[in-house]
Amino acid sequence: MNHAISHDVTVLRDVTVLGSTGSIGQNTLDVIARHPDRFVVHALSAHSNMQKLAEQAAQHQAACVVVPDVLAAQNFDSAWALRNTSAKKPEVRVGAQALVDTAAESRGQIVMAAIVGAAGLPAALAAAQAGKRVLLANKEALVAAGSFFMQAVIDNQAELLPIDSEHNAIFQCLPRFDRQTQVNPSSQHNKGVTRVILTASGGPFRQHAPALLEHVTPDQACAHPNWRMGRKISVDSATMLNKGLEIIEAHWLFAMPAEQIDVVIHPQSIVHSMVEYSDGSVLAQMGNPDMRTPIAYGLGFPDRINAGVSPLNLAAVGKLEFEAVDFDRYPCLQLAYQALKSGQTACVVLNAANEIAVQAFLMHQLGYLDISKVVAHSLDWQAGQGWSIPSSIDDVLMIDQAVRTFAQETCLKYLKS
Repeated sequence: MNHAISHDVTVLRDVTVLGSTGSIGQNTLDVIARHPDRFVVHALSAHSNMQKLAEQAAQHQAACVVVPDVLAAQNFDSAWALRNTSAKKPEVRVGAQALVDTAAESRGQIVMAAIVGAAGLPAALAAAQAGKRVLLANKEALVAAGSFFMQAVIDNQAELLPIDSEHNAIFQCLPRFDRQTQVNPSSQHNKGVTRVILTASGGPFRQHAPALLEHVTPDQACAHPNWRMGRKISVDSATMLNKGLEIIEAHWLFAMPAEQIDVVIHPQSIVHSMVEYSDGSVLAQMGNPDMRTPIAYGLGFPDRINAGVSPLNLAAVGKLEFEAVDFDRYPCLQLAYQALKSGQTACVVLNAANEIAVQAFLMHQLGYLDISKVVAHSLDWQAGQGWSIPSSIDDVLMIDQAVRTFAQETCLKYLKS
């Protein structure tokens, strides 16, 4: 008789979802709901959509929620009361420090860092410093603070899993190592890797001549052909500034120099990224364009778990196309390479100036082609400021705020002209 002990017992893991009402947060909760035997929701956070947060907290029986201020807390209480639910009301925590404390507390072994913008950086860093498994969907953590964020991951033996579909694909295609004891992509020394290749859809203007983009409207820029995303990131996809941010992220995640990070246009968004090896091999990760795939990979790692995503039918896709990037059509991508080569400070500037420029464009206060000009002016301005390399969140936020002020003034000059 075989008395071998089974090791297939699954331990429930607490998950904290920072930015739960956004698209990444909603998809994360969708995957979690498919695996009640694996995951339990500990905490949720949201900035403004209190009705959605109350709905999520009730459905997933969250122990606590984090909101930005007292007014938001009152709105959450009202939304909860209107639900007339028998579910236990979660603890309501208020403020930026509460967000940081929640990310770092002992419960919530897995932290989905999905808050957009610089506001998500302190909590993501706190989760890394607490040695958590950090599912990183916040670009600013690496774009603005890559050097000390990655050091925090290493020093505190945190597990870092990228959730951007491109970086998640690269992670899956890199050399194998003992990922069950250490999930730290930059630690594997990239044995035999000669290049990482990020794929990009090219956005809605892939076939437009650059001269025809002058009068592009926000609605046109937000009409992404493959992905359903928020308006800001949709504009970033159209300008390919988002791909530029991903180049910077790849540099920090995988310890790759800018010269070994390439971008190729792939309009079908089926190949999510590739890794090239010294023997001539290229490994690619493919799948339908659905963010639940990389989210499920991060939640379940090292196991593969059901994400609710339909299987890829290559015969139905028919063909996979690849094109070189035209920098005349996508000047923001070239600016990102420039920022990465200039250093961490320039990367903070790139991100902050772009956020201001895109916001102005979405408000019809800036032309589409002027987005890259505002970013370029901001980078030129920063080069003469004499700022040192940021080594703390305070340094990053100081530079970030100064750049935003300059970029806003620059946008006004374009508006007046």
